[in-house]
Amino acid sequence: MTRRTAPMSNAPSGGRPRGLPRAPRPAATPDRTLHMIGNAHLDPVWLWPWQEGYQEARATFWSAIHRMDEYPDFVFTCDQVVLLSWVEESDPELFARIREKVAEGRWVMVGGWWVEPDCNMPSGESFARQGLYGQRYLKEKFGVTATVGMNVDPFGHNAMLPAILRGQGMDSYCFLRPGPHESELPGTMFWWEAPDGSRVLAYRIPFEYCSPPGEVAGQTEKALGQLDRSLGDLMVFYGVGNHGGGPTKANIDSIHRYDQMGTFGELTMSSPRRYFDEMTKRLGEQGLAELAVWRDDLQHHAAGCYSAHSGVKAWQRRAQAAVLSAERWAAIAGHDARADLERAWKQVLFNQFHDVLPGSAIEPAYDDARDQLGEAVAISKRIITRAHNVIARDVRVPQQDGTQPVIVFNPHPWPVSTRVEMQYGLAPNGVHVVDADGADVPCQRTQSVATTDDKGRGATVFQADLPPLGYRLYRLRQGPAAHAHGTLSASPHHLENDVLRLEIDPVTGWLSSLLDKRTGVDLVAGAAGEHTQICEDPTDTWGHRVVSYDWPGEAMATTGIVLREEGPLRARIRVERAWGRSTMAEEFILGAGDDDAVEVRVTLDWREQAHLMKLRFPVAVQSPVATYEIPFGHLTRPIDGAEEPAQSWVDLSGVVGGRPAGLAVVNNAKHGYDVSPPSPGRSHSIGITAVRSPVYSWHDPRLLDPDGYYSYQDQGTQRFTYLLVPHAGDWRAAALTRRAALLGSPVRAMLESFHDGPLPASRGYLDDGGGQVMVTAVKLHEDTPGDLVVRAVETTGRAVQATLDVPLAGVRLTADFGPCQIRTFRIPLADPLAAVETDLVELTVRKGAFTVEAW
Repeated sequence: MTRRTAPMSNAPSGGRPRGLPRAPRPAATPDRTLHMIGNAHLDPVWLWPWQEGYQEARATFWSAIHRMDEYPDFVFTCDQVVLLSWVEESDPELFARIREKVAEGRWVMVGGWWVEPDCNMPSGESFARQGLYGQRYLKEKFGVTATVGMNVDPFGHNAMLPAILRGQGMDSYCFLRPGPHESELPGTMFWWEAPDGSRVLAYRIPFEYCSPPGEVAGQTEKALGQLDRSLGDLMVFYGVGNHGGGPTKANIDSIHRYDQMGTFGELTMSSPRRYFDEMTKRLGEQGLAELAVWRDDLQHHAAGCYSAHSGVKAWQRRAQAAVLSAERWAAIAGHDARADLERAWKQVLFNQFHDVLPGSAIEPAYDDARDQLGEAVAISKRIITRAHNVIARDVRVPQQDGTQPVIVFNPHPWPVSTRVEMQYGLAPNGVHVVDADGADVPCQRTQSVATTDDKGRGATVFQADLPPLGYRLYRLRQGPAAHAHGTLSASPHHLENDVLRLEIDPVTGWLSSLLDKRTGVDLVAGAAGEHTQICEDPTDTWGHRVVSYDWPGEAMATTGIVLREEGPLRARIRVERAWGRSTMAEEFILGAGDDDAVEVRVTLDWREQAHLMKLRFPVAVQSPVATYEIPFGHLTRPIDGAEEPAQSWVDLSGVVGGRPAGLAVVNNAKHGYDVSPPSPGRSHSIGITAVRSPVYSWHDPRLLDPDGYYSYQDQGTQRFTYLLVPHAGDWRAAALTRRAALLGSPVRAMLESFHDGPLPASRGYLDDGGGQVMVTAVKLHEDTPGDLVVRAVETTGRAVQATLDVPLAGVRLTADFGPCQIRTFRIPLADPLAAVETDLVELTVRKGAFTVEAW
C-alpha cells in the first residue's frame, strides 16, 4: 500500500526544503519587518592570544563567503578593519572574494575603526586615529567608507563619540551595552548628542550581538522582549561570535522558515545601513524630530575595567603621548615618517581593543601588549631623537669653555614653564645652569640615577621656560649655583612657597592643610577621612554589577616621613606607608615662587590578592560640583560614589567659608574614579582606584576553586604621578587639560656640542595661545606630506574665537569654536594661505569659516 504525503504544515521543524517562496505569509503575520543582521563578532584577543584571533579571522571570513555562495540573499556585516588587514596579508584569494562581495553590496562595512576599542579610556586623538586608519583602509582597498558606527561589545561609550563619528563620515551608531537593566536610556533608537551639538542616530542592540549556531527563534524572541516595539521595524543581530564563526546554515535556514511562517513578522536579510535608511524614510522629518535625545555618555557596565591591570593602562598612556610627540617633531623637521608612524599607531590602536585595555584578557595577552606598545614607543623615540638632532645641529651654539650646552625641547603647542631633571658627567664639583645669554637659571643638585664611584656623574634640576612647540638653549657650568633659598621653605611636615602651603600630619601621613594664599582658602583643613582605603575585593575582573568601589576599608599605616630634598628650586617630602605585604611611598614636591600645584610621585609595591586600594582626597568644600575629563571634553556627574571612567583629571569645586574654591586631581596613569558624598567620619572626597588585583579573566558567575591555583593582577611595583591643583572655584582657569598633557608628555633635554648654525637659541613652531582652544595634533597629511595638519578642540564648554599662530607654515589662523568643538585644518606648506578645514579622516574638505593671514 502506497503511503500518501500531504503538504508540510506551517511549522518550525521538519524537513522543509530550501528555496520556498517567501510569500504569501499568513494573514495573521505581525505587521513589522525584522532586519536580520548577520555578523561575526570576533575578539582578536580575549581568552586567547592575538595569534589565534589572526587565524580565526581567516576562518570566519571564509565561512561568510561560503554562506554567500549558498544563499543569494545572505548579507554579511563586517567591522574591525584590523581583521581585514590580517586576511589581506595572509590569504589573497579570500581578500579578492571579499572585494567581490563588497562590490555586490552583500558584504557591508560598518564601524570604520581599526578595532572595537574600549570607548572610555583612549584619548580623543586615539579615537580620531581609529577612524583615520580604519576609514582610509576601507577607501583604499574597497572604495567605500563606513557610514554606520558600530561598537557592539565595549563596556560603555564616552559622550564625545557623536562628534568623532560625524567627523569621520558616520551618521549612526550601533551598540549593546549598557543594557536596559543598567541605564535609563530612552529606548531602542534615539538621537545621541555630543556636548558640541553633533548628533548620530543610535540603536541599542537588543539582547545580544551574536547567537547560538542553531535556529534564531530564541534570539529573536529575547530581542523582541527588550525592544521598543513602537518603532515597528527593528534590527536583530545573529551569528556565532566572540571567537568568530558568523552565521551558520542553521541560522539562515531558520530565518527563511520563520519568515515564511510569519511568526515574528517579515524577516529580511539586511544591514545596519539599510535599516537606518528605511527608518529615516518611514519616520520622516517629523518622526525623527520626535525621537528622544540623549545628551550624556552611555554608561555603566563592568566598572572594574576602569582599573583592572594597571600596567596596560600606563603603557597605553605612555605610547599615545609618544606617538603624538613623534608626529609633531617629524613635521617640524620635515621628515616623512608616515610609514613608521602608521606602524606605531596601529600597535597603539590594536591594544585599545575592548578586552586588552580594560584588563579583561588572559595573562599572556599582556606580554604581547607590553611588547607591541613598547614597539610603538621605540619607533616614536627614534623619530623624536632624529628630529631633535636635525634641529639641534642647526642651532647656533657658540663655544664657551667650561660649559656643556643643553637644548630643551617642548612638545606642546603653548609656552611651558617646568622643572627639568638632567644627568651629567665630568663635573665632580657639581654644575649650575645658565641660559643662552649667560643669566643664572634656578637650579639645584638632585640624586643621580647612577650609583657609581664616578665622582663626575651627577644630576641637576633646573627651571626651563620654553617657547610653544619649540626649543631653548641652556648651558651647564661647572661649580655649584649660588642661589639663595628665596621664598621656598620646607621641613619634614610642611612645604611652602609664594602660592601654597601644605602641612602633613605626622600620624596619618596625609595633608592636614593645603592653603591657597591667592584666595586665603584652605582646601583640606577640617576635611575628615583617610587618604588610603584598602578593602577585600571579591569581584571578578570586569567588576560585573559593581556600582561603586567606595567601600569601607583600612588605611595603610604611616611608617616614615622624611624631608628628602630641599633647595632654592624645589623641596620634597617622602611619606612611606605599609599594609599587609604591600608598601607605598609618596613624594610630595613643591617648587619655589609661584608654583601652584603639588606634584606627588607614587611608588606602589602591591602584594595583595583580590584586594583594591583607593587613593582618597578629602576636600573641605560645601555645595560641590564634580567634573570629569573625557576624550576631547568633560562631563559633570553626580556626587554619589559611583565608579566612573575619566581621562586624566577630576575636579571638585564648591565653596569654603562662603568663598568659591576647588581642588583638581590630575594623574598620568589611572582611569577609575569616584566623587563621594560625606558619610560618618568622612567629608566630600575624590577617589582614584589606584590598584585592583582580581584573578586574570575571571568572569563571574564562575566560582573560583578553593583548591585551584590562580594568577592575580598587579602584583609588584608600579609608579605613577598625580598633581593636586587648588583653584578659586572654576576648574577652567586651572588649565587642567594642559597640565595633564605636560604630565603625560614631559619636555626632553639633550646634551649638545658647539657649532654654528642658522637657528637662534630659542624658537617656537606653533602656538595655540594657551587659552580655551588647545591644539591636540600637529602632523603631516596622510596623502600629501607637503601639507601640515593641525587639529584643535575647545576645552571649557564655552564658545570662543581663537587664534593659532603657525610660524612653521608662516601663517596665523583665526577661527570661531563652539563649545567642545573639534576643528582640523590642512595647511599646504607650499601655499599656506590656501589652508582649508578637513574632516577627521583627512579625506573631505569641510565648509568651515576661518581666516588665514601671513604670520
